[in-house]
Amino acid sequence: MRAYELVAGSHSIDGLRRCDRPDPKPAATQILIRVQAASLNYRDLLIARGQYGGGTLTDSVIPLSDGAGEVIAVGSAVTRFRVGERVAGTFFRNWIDGAPPQQTLISLGAPPADGVLAEYAVFAEQDAVPVPAHLSAQAAATLPCAAVTAWRALFDLGRLAPGESVLVIGTGGVSIFALQFARLAGARVLVISSSDEKLARAKTLGADGCINYRTNPDWEREVLKLTHGRGVDHVLEVGGSDTLSRSIASVAVGGRIALIGVLTGIGAAGSPYGLLRKQASLHGVFVGSRGHFERMNAAIAANRLEPVVDRTFGFDEAAAAYRHLESGKHFGKVVISI
Repeated sequence: MRAYELVAGSHSIDGLRRCDRPDPKPAATQILIRVQAASLNYRDLLIARGQYGGGTLTDSVIPLSDGAGEVIAVGSAVTRFRVGERVAGTFFRNWIDGAPPQQTLISLGAPPADGVLAEYAVFAEQDAVPVPAHLSAQAAATLPCAAVTAWRALFDLGRLAPGESVLVIGTGGVSIFALQFARLAGARVLVISSSDEKLARAKTLGADGCINYRTNPDWEREVLKLTHGRGVDHVLEVGGSDTLSRSIASVAVGGRIALIGVLTGIGAAGSPYGLLRKQASLHGVFVGSRGHFERMNAAIAANRLEPVVDRTFGFDEAAAAYRHLESGKHFGKVVISI
């Protein structure tokens, strides 16, 4: 099969190369997928740069965790799927539902698990979900990481209620899904970005307030102005060390901050004292389980929600897709058709 791999020792996108791999075959409890589309996450850039998990890749790996396609073969013991069904793989292996397992979770696209930037992929039947019928393969491929992360942060952990307020940082995949989900729930959403053009697009998706952090570097003050000094009930913190202190300043008394991303790094983030004073909580969110994915998909199907795809690249343009994500010019998700 045609595939891409990140070569061992990779320190940049230049480590991505085309390759041929043997066509996979499903074992008794596995399904074989013809992958039709895959999407990128910021994590994929970190893996390519040798900055993820254990650092530099020690083994070559097929990248990308997020993909969707059609079941073309099933193992002899498979009961959850049949040939012809459209599915997406889960981000983690073996996390079906409930609290995160105590053992280390394995995710696709980083050693030891190959990802989905290939013509075919094999999943254990327990590690896949049907995709909403109204979605294209390209739209469905955006769901496993970013969408599940936003869903779990807002609803399974945040218990978001109508009338509450949500702050999303930036306009990447997690943030735009959070904007869409929060609006479905009847929440008020504030968005910060460095681009007035992106903020204008966020307004078309229902954002109630928009803040340009280039022209308003102390953006937490603007958040307080827009909430009449109260702050927001929920913050989806995707920035990391450079934004966490401002997120703490932006959250309301009793509010919740979901710590999701590290776009600005993982260095010292300042004092968490503001959480104590506000009796607010900070909860780490690392994607979610198959159960989170299935509950989210039910809501997506019921509301016929369409993920925001910034741009779709062809399979031969995989490196260009990486570079587009790296540029930060995207709004929503970057997808590769296969």
